[in-house]
Amino acid sequence: MVMEAVRAILIPYLEPIAAWFRTLGFPEPIIHWGHPLMMGIVIFVLGSFTAWVGWQGRISQDTETSIKNRRSHRKLAPWLFLFISLGYTGGVLSLVMQEQSIFESPHFWTGSLVVFLLALNGFISATKFGGNKEALKTTHAYLGSFAVLVMFIHAFLGLSLGLSI
Repeated sequence: MVMEAVRAILIPYLEPIAAWFRTLGFPEPIIHWGHPLMMGIVIFVLGSFTAWVGWQGRISQDTETSIKNRRSHRKLAPWLFLFISLGYTGGVLSLVMQEQSIFESPHFWTGSLVVFLLALNGFISATKFGGNKEALKTTHAYLGSFAVLVMFIHAFLGLSLGLSI
């Protein structure tokens, strides 16, 4: 019932945007597989690498290596969040363009969860881990790892969705 109300509110805003994109004459394979291809790159390349350098910065015994990896993580993580957020928006529009229901897809819900988890993790980081608290640094590390795991599940669900429509 609530989802139907949300859908009734969103679709009138999303459909005109999707209709405009439909007029551009993109080939169907681009509309259908463009989002999965680009987001696959973001998730498996940028997401994995961002998580990897974050953990290397955390566990490295060499101070110089740790600082280098933390610096890389700090530079990459905002880009990951930006691309995931833009991809989320593009994925929703892709579903609307293909006249598919948004809220019925587990892929939509895992995507929403990923955006939420990354935003929460970015907030934790932006607070400077609550004044450099070790518990928040640990929470950040494991929450980010969980977000990457959900991204992988999300990619699998997206492939399943793409093959079903």
